Amino acid sequence: MGAGQELPQKSCCVLTSVFCVFLLKYHCFLHSCWQKDWQLINNLSEALKKLKITSNDSTADSLEGCLDCLLQALAQNKFMRNPCVDAGLIPPLVQLLNCKDQEVLLQTGRALGNICYDSHEGRNAVDQAGGAHIVVDHLRSLCSKTDPASEKLLTVFCGMLMNYSNENDTLQSQLINMGVIPTLVKLLGIHCQNAALTEMCLVAFGNLAELESSKEQFAYTNIAEELVKLFKKQIEHDKKEMIFEVLAPLAENDVIKLQLVEAGLVECLLEIVQKTVDSDKEDDIAELKTASDLMVLLLLGDESMQKLFEGGKGSVFQRVLSWIPSNSHQLQLAGALAIANFARNDGNCIHMVDNGIVQKLMDLLDRHVEDGNVTVQHAALSALRNLAIPVVNKAKMLSAGVAEAVLKFLRSEMPPVQFKLLGTLRMLIDAQAEAAEQLGKNVKLVERLVEWCEAKDHAGVMGESNRLLSALIRHSKSKDVIRTIVQSSGIKHLVTMATSEHVIMQNEALVALALIAALELVTAEKDLENAQLVQILHRLLSDDRSAPEIKYNSMVLICALIGSEPLQKEVQSMAFLEVISKLRSHENKTVAQQASLTEQRLAVES
Repeated sequence: MGAGQELPQKSCCVLTSVFCVFLLKYHCFLHSCWQKDWQLINNLSEALKKLKITSNDSTADSLEGCLDCLLQALAQNKFMRNPCVDAGLIPPLVQLLNCKDQEVLLQTGRALGNICYDSHEGRNAVDQAGGAHIVVDHLRSLCSKTDPASEKLLTVFCGMLMNYSNENDTLQSQLINMGVIPTLVKLLGIHCQNAALTEMCLVAFGNLAELESSKEQFAYTNIAEELVKLFKKQIEHDKKEMIFEVLAPLAENDVIKLQLVEAGLVECLLEIVQKTVDSDKEDDIAELKTASDLMVLLLLGDESMQKLFEGGKGSVFQRVLSWIPSNSHQLQLAGALAIANFARNDGNCIHMVDNGIVQKLMDLLDRHVEDGNVTVQHAALSALRNLAIPVVNKAKMLSAGVAEAVLKFLRSEMPPVQFKLLGTLRMLIDAQAEAAEQLGKNVKLVERLVEWCEAKDHAGVMGESNRLLSALIRHSKSKDVIRTIVQSSGIKHLVTMATSEHVIMQNEALVALALIAALELVTAEKDLENAQLVQILHRLLSDDRSAPEIKYNSMVLICALIGSEPLQKEVQSMAFLEVISKLRSHENKTVAQQASLTEQRLAVES
């Protein structure tokens, strides 16, 4: 039966009969309620009498009476939802959605929406009866009608779908697959002057926008334009907040990020920041946070970020820069995070370093050294780390004193800060021998790194500490650095790092250990032996899963280790020749050639 058709007499009678059963079945239940429910009981009893009289010739008026009574019962007692389902009321109610009478549709939509509210059983019953399909069809057919009665019905149907799908991924996916999103977006555009319907659309969007599949559908609509247009009209905090709650999940999609930027959302956000930055009102503080957070989110998209950067001359970029010296921690945070997001390609990074961004970030860090804001510290360090990635920036940032500024946070006990601190230093010393040597001889730094190498509760910090320890050796190639690391008991961590599940970390460890063996083998000999390096190398070479570069560097290291008498004895005792001879036929030519050289070297030394 299609939507909008006259409901046959038989269907009306079915609902009336089922409703009578429902009333009779729960008459005793109602009488057991508190005194405040007596009026409800009287109303239901009166409705029952009417239903007995009209059960043989149901009309729209009599159905409205039934529905009014049901709505009163649901409104006054939340325990009535499951009894409605148990009594079989849902299928005939859903059938009423095919009725032509607008008042019956209105009351039916309200009743179904009420039954679905916070009721798993109610939602399932409506789903099984096909109620959502019919309501979505109604939304499509009524979408363009702007008369008050149609808008009222659209509002009720949107509310019913909201209750039907709230916090239920399966039913939300079902609605998305039915194509409800383009219809709701169209509704928002046509009925933007209707506050109740607009609000219901926004809540429905909020329900659906969390699902990834919904974002893909939203991206093919003009949702960005409609939301920004609606946002510009709002004065009340609550209305703005409602739109923000839809914008935030949608802005996680890169296509929609760009659409929002092109629709002018950024200008709205900057205006909010300007108006609220000096206010101490709770609502203004909340708006400032939401607006600045959303601004940072928009910058996570490559296209949207580049559009706003405008070669470093964009007004948005300049406004964001002004947030960094602000007295508001929220704006300091957002400003630093924004810089970190702008610093996602070499061109942007080089421009920003050449235009004094580094000093602004160091000044910000200086304000948060003692008992500072951890999130601001983390954000500023993130920005500095990203800026240090281009080769041409490293020396400039080192000359500006970035390493010294970062080292002030060496005492931090906050893992997020520790993680970014380590990453920033590692980026700064990449291919910078002098800086790597200077930092590698810093006993306090090396001792802290060794301590963090054991931070098993924080895998990120532990991994970055190992990588920085290795980098100090690899980039400095300094005997003094190696001696400092040996004296600080750091060798065992480099050996452990060679067994990492990440090939890049294994390789970095093996290269650092090869330099140790080549430059300071006698100094490190005992630590290498205690860490069982030879056994680990045997395992790496024997394992077919080891990457070619791991096998290659393991053999280079073996050749260096046999310069130590105790380590050479270990190598000879473990039958390395047998393992290495097999690698002469390795598919990787570099590995095969190194296997031949290593075999010759071992044969000479044996």
